[in-house]
Amino acid sequence: MTDQPIIRQGPPLLHDPAPEFRARTTMGDRAIADYRGRWLLLFSHPADFTPVCTSEFIAFARAADRFAALDCDLLALSVDSLFSHVAWIRSIHDQFGVKIPFPIVEDPSMAIARAYGMIAPNAPDASMVRAAFVIDPMGIIRAISWYPMTTGRNVAELLRLVAALRAADAHDVATPEGWMPGDDVILPVDISPDTLFDRQAPGTDWYFRTGPLPDSPTGDRG
Repeated sequence: MTDQPIIRQGPPLLHDPAPEFRARTTMGDRAIADYRGRWLLLFSHPADFTPVCTSEFIAFARAADRFAALDCDLLALSVDSLFSHVAWIRSIHDQFGVKIPFPIVEDPSMAIARAYGMIAPNAPDASMVRAAFVIDPMGIIRAISWYPMTTGRNVAELLRLVAALRAADAHDVATPEGWMPGDDVILPVDISPDTLFDRQAPGTDWYFRTGPLPDSPTGDRG
């Protein structure tokens, strides 16, 4: 049985607490609270045995170790039943030789999907569900992405996103477009009489300073 999630007005937004739930999965019961202290990528798919979702699950499975290296767990969600989930992951293993190493939540009542705003409150089915929520170790939603049924997500980009969020938290920096681990980051703005008119290197200014990650973390929450 799926416990009814906390009811809230409207879908959760960035920096909101992730709505709590406890539900059956392919690896036993799971709750959002079980993941406190680690990052979590909660992602949904419209239905089992669909080709776009199958391609995504294969990619997530192959990248699972890379997410784990970022202290990030994976948790999938679909409105299909637990038995359907089990049959699907067995089919993926039989057809592609890939084992799915993360739990898949069943949500036949669509209660969890509705709590996360993945489908409209009065929608008759889950045809719109293809969302991803990055949840930090404090249980706060830090990033949200939405894709249509016809377009598969980019797992490499979700990995990059988690790495960028962790780097920003740990070092009090921001990351520029296309940032990858090891690249320069955007350093905090230092506005003071001593720095405002300092001669800057070409391509930089007081508001745009880049450099390697600082050596001393500010306290990574992940």
